[in-house]
Amino acid sequence: MIVNMVQALGARTMAVSRTMGRATFVLLGALVGKPQPKKMFPLLITQLYSVGVRSLAIIMVSGLFIGMVLSLQGYLVLADFGAESSLGQMVALSLLRELGPVVTALLFAGRAGSALTAEIGLMKTTEQLSSLEMMAVDPLRRVIAPRFWAGVISMPLLAMIFMMIGIWGGQLVGVDWKGIDYGSYWSVMQSSVELGYDIGQSFIKCVVFAITVTWIALFNGYDAIPTSEGISRATTRTVVHSSLAVLGLDFILTALMFGS
Repeated sequence: MIVNMVQALGARTMAVSRTMGRATFVLLGALVGKPQPKKMFPLLITQLYSVGVRSLAIIMVSGLFIGMVLSLQGYLVLADFGAESSLGQMVALSLLRELGPVVTALLFAGRAGSALTAEIGLMKTTEQLSSLEMMAVDPLRRVIAPRFWAGVISMPLLAMIFMMIGIWGGQLVGVDWKGIDYGSYWSVMQSSVELGYDIGQSFIKCVVFAITVTWIALFNGYDAIPTSEGISRATTRTVVHSSLAVLGLDFILTALMFGS
């Protein structure tokens, strides 16, 4: 029994290693090569619209309601200690350090990541990628690269919008509903948030999550079995693997950035 368990563990480890190797090959194949800005820029703009602009609605609505809920719950807790004036600080730091990057990455994985996987998988199923290879066009450079850079660029911008909308939503509840002084809400927030520490490290998180989610989404689409069931499973893997990766990386980055 123990031998079977060791064999199963070894087989699983080898499978994961092979998958990581293929994923690394896909990423390097897409990014390494002679730059072609004239060809890539129009493709990048198209993908920025598809990946970023079309994700804007869910990001803004989610940011608004999360900021409002965070402000309401924070007010109820701080009111017990007579510290309602610190509500702005709590809302801003919670959104900047944790909720903004993490929730945006999860929403991005569900909205844009799944769409990227399905799109690449469908192109593979209909042999569009093979057709590009027959025409001496590298599908990794032509298809994967612009989508990767679009995801890396758009997700941090979406996270910034999420956090700004969330802070404004916190003001709607804390100031306009619960009656906290407007100047107190913003002054305490401004005095507690540091540009290089809080905002800078929040941006680092956003970039790491963007690379991770986009990489997983594109690889699962490129590696999908070219059937309708294969695309469905690849899309599910994208959401599950991206969510787990984001949450795990969030703990590691938080421990490194704020643990001391």
